[in-house]
Amino acid sequence: MATNQGDQGKGSATKGTAKRGFAAMDEAQQRSIASKGGQAAHQKGTAHEFDSEEARRAGQKGGEAVSRDREHMAEIGRKGGESRQSANRAAGNRQGGSGAKTDDKQ
Repeated sequence: MATNQGDQGKGSATKGTAKRGFAAMDEAQQRSIASKGGQAAHQKGTAHEFDSEEARRAGQKGGEAVSRDREHMAEIGRKGGESRQSANRAAGNRQGGSGAKTDDKQ
């Protein structure tokens, strides 16, 4: 793999420099320019438009990728269980109960 040796050591020299070009603009100005570019691409006919099949494939690919992360999926399940438990408690409180099951026989 070839490296560009002319750029070595340049990283420290560029630290602290001001942003330039598009990055220097405020967010509203960036959005305005990007919007004009998108409109021009649509008028020209070169803009990419997702059809429903392409969108379905993209969503499926993303879902497969995220579901491979077992720790993340466990976290989602845990949050869902906690949410359901708190909703059940709230429903019990609205009905006049304490929401918690207790055994009065001792």
